Amino acid sequence: MAFPRIAVVGFAHSPNVAATHGTTNGVEMLRPCFDKLYAQLGITRTDIEFWCSGSSDYLAGRAFSFISAVDSIGAMPPINESHVEMDAAWALYEAWVKIATGEVDLALAYGFGKASAGNSDRTLTLQTDPYTVAPLWPDARSLGALQARAGIDSGAWTEADMAAVAARTFGGDTEELLAADYVADPLRAHDIAPYADAAGAVILASERRARELVANPAFITGWDHRIDSPNFGARDLTVSPSTALAGDTAFGDASRAVDVAEINASFTHQELIVKNALRLPDSVRINPSGGSLAGNALFSAGLQRIGYAAHEILSGNAGTAVAHASSGPLLQQNMVVTLAGENN
Repeated sequence: MAFPRIAVVGFAHSPNVAATHGTTNGVEMLRPCFDKLYAQLGITRTDIEFWCSGSSDYLAGRAFSFISAVDSIGAMPPINESHVEMDAAWALYEAWVKIATGEVDLALAYGFGKASAGNSDRTLTLQTDPYTVAPLWPDARSLGALQARAGIDSGAWTEADMAAVAARTFGGDTEELLAADYVADPLRAHDIAPYADAAGAVILASERRARELVANPAFITGWDHRIDSPNFGARDLTVSPSTALAGDTAFGDASRAVDVAEINASFTHQELIVKNALRLPDSVRINPSGGSLAGNALFSAGLQRIGYAAHEILSGNAGTAVAHASSGPLLQQNMVVTLAGENN
């Protein structure tokens, strides 16, 4: 039995900035996103039949921060709400399932994170192996440097390949980038996505509701997420089998020559890993938004990639797209979503 057609009909996000003055429950960042979506689609909050959020109480430094975030929605009249303790791309998947089962027609997923509120690297270390890795308290860039070095030493990529990703993202000359000092050998500053305070929101709709709300819905044509071992020594860090498997499922028999790909990569070399795992041809426009490399918005970066990919279709700039989201250290968990406009 085929799944019903479900589409992304709206996307909004707050600026990806180094620090905000707001609280760690995301209310100040989320409310403008919701208001923008309501205005774009001509709906009100009571039209949303299901809400799902992605965030981290560890990052927020408070218990049940996602409950506090409901203040940005308004709890009266009562809402149908859920939450995942990871990137909100997984919250969007839960919202997709809710529509696919026929329970609702319109759902909103949102994510938020305030990295500036504390020591993000120390917090993220807690998700590594508690016996062999966490006691060493490695920061994210140190782990990323180990992965980058493994790829360079194996011949999978070069420092020039990494710099080319940064040059495409930020502009500038590759040779000038390679002349910069190392931050964590072999990573330079341009290889590392800076943490950002941000929030994002995406609205999904059933086919009937989508056609009522927008002229060119971004229909979801495939979706899958997989996981690799959390044990760094048990896997080859230069490849991403979970991304490849999720991509195979999401693409199916469809062409991989999509118009746009939005890749959730915290380091330049990770974009290379994901592109190879998805077997994307060089004709694909990668991260026209700037990608996560321009701002690593913890717990909404993956959701933003889906939102940006869908926006390319909604705005008529693309007919087909693929979005990638990641969670966990060194591309441990990966999600792939394929999207297409009406006539693709």
